[in-house]
Amino acid sequence: MAFYDLSKGDRVRLVRRIQENIGEGFRHGEAGCILKYFSDDDTYVRKAAYQAVGKVYKSSPELHARILVILKTILRSDLAKVRQTAVNAAGEIGIHNFEAVQYFFDTGLFDPHHSVRNAVIGSLKKMSEKNPVPTLQWAKLYLHHDDKEIRREVCHGIELRGRTHPQDILPLLEQLQHDKTSRVRNTLIHVLGQIAYKKGCLPVVVQALSAWDNQILVKEAIEEIVDVHRRYKNFAALTAGEAKTYIEQYFSK
Repeated sequence: MAFYDLSKGDRVRLVRRIQENIGEGFRHGEAGCILKYFSDDDTYVRKAAYQAVGKVYKSSPELHARILVILKTILRSDLAKVRQTAVNAAGEIGIHNFEAVQYFFDTGLFDPHHSVRNAVIGSLKKMSEKNPVPTLQWAKLYLHHDDKEIRREVCHGIELRGRTHPQDILPLLEQLQHDKTSRVRNTLIHVLGQIAYKKGCLPVVVQALSAWDNQILVKEAIEEIVDVHRRYKNFAALTAGEAKTYIEQYFSK
């Protein structure tokens, strides 16, 4: 039975059982029960499993080394969903201790399967939000990587931090303004739009853009920012009209 076919009470009990079983697996050095959940076909079971890893890691310092050894072994699985879940589990740990799990992201960025690379992006989002200093320092290492997909993934991955602290990621985004690959430029413009509509973020984004020298990209970014305010009108801090007026006044100075 699928996770969301269960009653709420049964889901709570299943999540508790998953955490208990994974904790026991780490305590006894047995990867079997962990792999059982990491390879489950149900996305939500795998999510409960990688979140359980984060909880066990946080509550049991004596298991840290063993958890990392087992996760590194699991990361070599032939199954993409298992590698994906291992990366997501590392992301839960990285919220508190990025240095301990950097290996998983250095490896996962180059995984042949898109789901594993997407797990890197998702983990980067939550880690940069909760543990920004080491996470963003790591992101800088890949901003100018030869592989355009690596640059795009890193750009996308730091977005969430920008929604609350745009000043933290704008210097990194600025380094991509002359990227010649359309997928990277489009992601850069997308991220600028996604951070600018949040409360208090538009002035910070606009001020930063005013100092960028790629005026063609800045123009496209401004168009996207106004359009995002229109598309997300129920969530944006300003109306599209207010955002457009602010931007025009700022750039006319």
